[in-house]
Amino acid sequence: MGSNSIWVGISGLDAMIEKVSKVSFVFPGQASQYVGMCREFLESYPPASMMFDIAESILGIDLQKACLEGPEELLTKTIYAQPAMYVHSCIADRFLAENGIRPDCAAGHSIGEISALTGAGVVSFEDGLEIVAERSRSMQEDCDNNPGTMAAIIGLEIDAINAICDSTDGIVQAANFNSPNQIVVSGEIAAVETLMKKAKEAGAKRAVRLSVGGAFHSTLMNSTPERLAKLLEAMDFISPEFPVASNVSGGFYEPNCPVSDYLVRQIQSPVLWSPSVEFMVKWGVNTFIEVGSGNVLQGLIKRTAPQANLASFEKPEQIDAVRELTLAKTI
Repeated sequence: MGSNSIWVGISGLDAMIEKVSKVSFVFPGQASQYVGMCREFLESYPPASMMFDIAESILGIDLQKACLEGPEELLTKTIYAQPAMYVHSCIADRFLAENGIRPDCAAGHSIGEISALTGAGVVSFEDGLEIVAERSRSMQEDCDNNPGTMAAIIGLEIDAINAICDSTDGIVQAANFNSPNQIVVSGEIAAVETLMKKAKEAGAKRAVRLSVGGAFHSTLMNSTPERLAKLLEAMDFISPEFPVASNVSGGFYEPNCPVSDYLVRQIQSPVLWSPSVEFMVKWGVNTFIEVGSGNVLQGLIKRTAPQANLASFEKPEQIDAVRELTLAKTI
């Protein structure tokens, strides 16, 4: 397929819709990490150890030990959590590829978008690690210099959340549009706690503080965009083997917008996850495979596209179920 068939943005969506149903790989983001992640691959799939060795040489940390042994407090730190999610997803995606299972498109939640780009061949595993290394180090420093947190607000419309953000002292903003009824806010700790209280008073069903290391996708990540942009300037990006949805736009990457621009803008922009899912469903996707740790994205997708077929692939033994689901696409 030529590049015009691969790089499909919102403006070209209608022309690309086909009657054949499609499969999307979705790659999870930070907060889905857990102690013991990737153990099954390391025990039975030799490339997993090789990929962790590459990660250690680039990152300068013993990522494999952190994934297998923790402790949880260490694995929660951004400089460990983001690389852990990336490596696990890339190992799982490589296993799927070696078994002949590929998607029609892909998307990733926050750091998961880099996993999606790697799976699509836009960046190599090694270059992806370089991106993740700089991104995680810079964001960790921003977290240390600008303490913050995030919270999920459930059952309140975006207009109401934006109004509360505007009326709250300090920095707090919408950061993740996870599903039609779940929006995550991000900002200074006191401001987020105040917003949680106001959200409940305004009728939110729940307001839950998240177990994250900082105020991601907010202006408190103030040094990361420039540092990441400098790294990305020196990198070459290849046309994708299949379309990848952008957190920033809610549609597929456009050919006239550099990959680096999307990745830099993503740092302080909200993650348009639910709009991305809606976009892929309209494009013809009816099956989503979550590639990597956990099943958080499946829960979010179910709320946006309840008719979709969903499955996890975080362990080798799940390959048969994934193969059966991808081969059973409705034609």
